[in-house]
Amino acid sequence: MGHKTHPLGFRLGIIEEDRSLWYSGTSSYMTFLKEDYLIREFILKFLISNNIASSGITNIIIKRNEQKKKVYIEIQAVVPGRIVGKSGSILRALDKKLITLLKNKKVLVNIVEVKKPYTEATILVDILVKKLEERISFRRCIREILQRYRTDAELRGIKIQIAGRLNGAEIARTEWVREGRVPLQTLRADIGYCYKTAQTAYGILGIKIWLFKNEVLTKTFI
Repeated sequence: MGHKTHPLGFRLGIIEEDRSLWYSGTSSYMTFLKEDYLIREFILKFLISNNIASSGITNIIIKRNEQKKKVYIEIQAVVPGRIVGKSGSILRALDKKLITLLKNKKVLVNIVEVKKPYTEATILVDILVKKLEERISFRRCIREILQRYRTDAELRGIKIQIAGRLNGAEIARTEWVREGRVPLQTLRADIGYCYKTAQTAYGILGIKIWLFKNEVLTKTFI
């Protein structure tokens, strides 16, 4: 059987950077790792509770400065205005909640706009999940995603995979479509990847999207 590996984890330190940019000793490593997971989970739940889950968050990067006890959180989103809110009200509320969550630490939140949303696999998966949960045929959903993918000439390939009881079929199956090149074993290939599930009336559908953006020949890490 084939041995699969995560396309992003496979390229860490080569052309991909980690989402948690900090260094820690063995005594506090597990604490920080758990804290990073709680921060990301808390931010997503906070946005859902404020009815702004459709802000299009693609990434949450966390940096730390243990000497000054500071935590820098960078939220990359397609519509940053929804997270900021009117006169910054939602962002201030989020900041206060994070300070309560991370006791005795200073929290700095920065919102970064994603200017090309259809080059992010996360955004395409979110669109596909929403369409499938609205009971739209999976083939029609895939066609719509491919149309959005074609709007950006920089992208070189895409692969979409949906698994489960498609269109309410009695037997679960896997369907996938590929357009262009998606070289998963090439380390210099910049691959965007995302996996999410759609809650439908017939059960859970697993959705995966791979995006081949370009080949990175030289990469410098800060």
